[in-house]
Amino acid sequence: MTTTIATGHAGLAPAAEERLYAKVTWRLIPFLFICYVVAYLDRVNVGFAKLQMLNELQFSEAVYGLGAGIFFLGYFIFEVPSNLMLHRFGARRWIARIMFSWGIISGAMMFVQTPTVFYIMRFLLGVAEAGFFPGIILYLTYWYPSARRSKVTSLFMTGIPMAGVLGGPLSGWILATFDGAHGMAGWKWLFLIEALPSLLLGVMVLKYLDDGINKASWLNDDEKRLLQANIDADDAKVSEHSMLGGFRHPMVWMLSAAYFGFIMGLYGIGFWLPTLIKASGVSSPETIGWLVAIPYAAATLAMIWTSTHSDRTGERRWHVALPALLGMVGLIASTLLPQTPLVAVATLTLATMGIITGLAQFWCLPPAFLRGAAAAAGIAVINSVGNLAGFVSPFIVGWIKDVTHSTNNGLYVISASLVVAAAIALSMAREKVNQPR
Repeated sequence: MTTTIATGHAGLAPAAEERLYAKVTWRLIPFLFICYVVAYLDRVNVGFAKLQMLNELQFSEAVYGLGAGIFFLGYFIFEVPSNLMLHRFGARRWIARIMFSWGIISGAMMFVQTPTVFYIMRFLLGVAEAGFFPGIILYLTYWYPSARRSKVTSLFMTGIPMAGVLGGPLSGWILATFDGAHGMAGWKWLFLIEALPSLLLGVMVLKYLDDGINKASWLNDDEKRLLQANIDADDAKVSEHSMLGGFRHPMVWMLSAAYFGFIMGLYGIGFWLPTLIKASGVSSPETIGWLVAIPYAAATLAMIWTSTHSDRTGERRWHVALPALLGMVGLIASTLLPQTPLVAVATLTLATMGIITGLAQFWCLPPAFLRGAAAAAGIAVINSVGNLAGFVSPFIVGWIKDVTHSTNNGLYVISASLVVAAAIALSMAREKVNQPR
């Protein structure tokens, strides 16, 4: 496509500019989406492996919860350094490094035999994956101005629910089909098979991804100037650009607390959804896999609709808060209503829709006041501090289940955290985060 840029920031006619951004989106988002599906699947497939490995290895629910959550300690420690390295060395090489290392470690999970090795491997997986998600969020700010960012962020983050839509049936099928093949348990095959795509994608990142607008050979000079002019105009509105400012800005720490609440919900669902559905009376791993796909499919549709509405209206705060409250309602309902398979799927679908939709909308908030090195540092801080909830959430639910023989009290704690996240989002200044139309 060839375009001619008019003088001034106005650039292309609106229709032509829309076509240009569509071109960018079709180039970047499908590939990044696939990478995120694989990343998220390798992170949470331990929830499916749990259906077999706990009995075989004689792990308690608390051991599982600690192992599932300890991933996020490694993630927390290396998140900020990893994002700063991406900002310095470029997305292409750094994202490829991340994908290679996490693929190797995820596959090596098949060798776990003791709780200690389980903890070590999960910690190393967190170290390997640190920087991937915040790196992509940062990378999108190199291409899209803030007014366009909600939809593209949500399109990328549909990788979370789609990992459930695709990964649920796939994981259930692997457990059922490969169990005992060549003398190996199904959960070992699960880790091995689902690690392979990340290694392939790591090679593809080096061939396909560009570090920024100016290095994109698939854009002509006029297109590059228009895209960069929009980014530069957006940067001029932002108050903080320095790396140190990304650590010191008070909203970074407020949003870290809000993100902590969302991650409590996300991994409360991600690590325990198969178990909760099994507890409602479903025993077949394949059936559990298909039922797990339903909440994630619904969340995918909810994310896309909400992000489109958010960009069209320019409103951000309520598009974060209302889904968080919807997630809270779904979790509470799942504890109060009789747990038949139909009720469990319905209430957990409501919870999953709210949590994942609010999570996607949340990432429109930090770039409202951070750019450049401040964005690299601030986004990484928010993501790393928030992801500590990925350690707290499964551990709390597992510990409470061991003590009370029920997950309900753990789900109440997660529900409260979602209310806090909603309150923080609503406390932000409307004129700062909303986009004038």
